[in-house]
Amino acid sequence: MKLLLHVCCGPCLTGTLKSIDQDVYDVTAYWYNPNIHPYQEYKSRLNSLKEFVEVLKLPLIVDGEYGLREFVKMVADDLDNRCDKCYLDRIRQTALKAKELGFDGFTSTLLVSPYQKHEAIKQQAYEIGKELGVEFVYIDPRVYFREGNKEAKDMGQYMQKYCGCVFSEEERYLKKYWKKLS
Repeated sequence: MKLLLHVCCGPCLTGTLKSIDQDVYDVTAYWYNPNIHPYQEYKSRLNSLKEFVEVLKLPLIVDGEYGLREFVKMVADDLDNRCDKCYLDRIRQTALKAKELGFDGFTSTLLVSPYQKHEAIKQQAYEIGKELGVEFVYIDPRVYFREGNKEAKDMGQYMQKYCGCVFSEEERYLKKYWKKLS
């Protein structure tokens, strides 16, 4: 089965690949992440991923360019639900690309992180797959999150410190700030 795997970063790919039977699935990595901020963070994650998939001999499709403005427009009216909108955008784009290129199914590394809304991602992906007529392949790689991160670090992959968007970066620094004041 030809599977298009949306990839948010190399460390998440590391853990996710442990959950995918590559004897069953012919995996192609797919980069579409207009949420990542700032530009240098976007480039660091993408460049690290390119190096990693080259080592793995895993095909990679890079879609889109740095999309901060579009991302902010998409989430600005409802920042409390920005993650759901972000998931929806990336999952929909992955499903559309899978359909366009003739893949049998799609999935995402977003499912590996215990910090993401797993059930929301899964539900959105099933609905989008049904709507577009391309199969969502559900995997639950969360058990490999820490192990995948450790392996990624040991391999020298770039290790980000926040989910990716300007708002998650803000939360990261605000937590540190409030912790110092406590």
